[in-house]
Amino acid sequence: MSGSTAIGMVSESLRNLLVREMALDIDVNITILAPDESGPEPRVNLFLYKIMENPTLRNLDWQPNRGAPNRIAPPPLSLNLYYLMTPYATNDAQTGNATAHMILGEAMRILYENPVLRATPIDPPVLVDGLADAREQIKIVLNTLDVEELSQVWGTFAQPYRLSVLYEVSVVQLDPLPAAARPLANRVRRIGVPDVQAPYQPPVVSRVTPSSTGGASFILTLHGENLAGWRAYITCLDHTLTPSGGLALTADDTFTVNLPAALAEAPGFYEVRVDISHLFRRTFVFEVVES
Repeated sequence: MSGSTAIGMVSESLRNLLVREMALDIDVNITILAPDESGPEPRVNLFLYKIMENPTLRNLDWQPNRGAPNRIAPPPLSLNLYYLMTPYATNDAQTGNATAHMILGEAMRILYENPVLRATPIDPPVLVDGLADAREQIKIVLNTLDVEELSQVWGTFAQPYRLSVLYEVSVVQLDPLPAAARPLANRVRRIGVPDVQAPYQPPVVSRVTPSSTGGASFILTLHGENLAGWRAYITCLDHTLTPSGGLALTADDTFTVNLPAALAEAPGFYEVRVDISHLFRRTFVFEVVES
């Protein structure tokens, strides 16, 4: 959609719709004027009296720029337009405003049967060039007009009140200028993670041997699966039994660690905690017996 000209395009498209679909026996002019401005009668007048930012689309994030996928642009300004539709016709001595009422009913029928402004193959076209590629549908909704608001609108002009209905047209979006776009940030394509192959086989430690130890034998053997390529972190009491960076494992099924020699002086049951590259954790219990 174009920039600041989109509001005028919507007003002109609404007029085109009414002109094309009007099916009365009399010629009805469609104008876009203020209520105090005169025009040819009989006619239907569309008066844009209020514009508000659409509350749903006001906090959108930056979006890819059309035609330049390597650049992003600020979100468009999304607006709701409020039109006052008023019929005008010369009063008849007997029927009074009946002709104006008839014109208003026909105009309301047209907008009811065409709730979305869209391009059609029928000539003359409704949509003005520039609206056909709008991101959001432009919907027409009959709205309730508050009495106080209506009196404020008509009180602004020197004309007496005439029967009118309110329509809300949304969403109308105004695109920012191309200069507001900026280059798209580089995407992260690779991060420092270990090579993961499919199917993934996690490391597992299933048991330790021997279950009891004493004398000169203070070596534990840990048995498991898929251990090669990972690092082991083993602790017992307050002692770390592996290097600070972990013990690099080269075999898939077993590895060994040396227990603290001080355990020989205090027979009993002890816990040994096993951590394999922070992917597998388990605690085993073994016994130190008197030599």
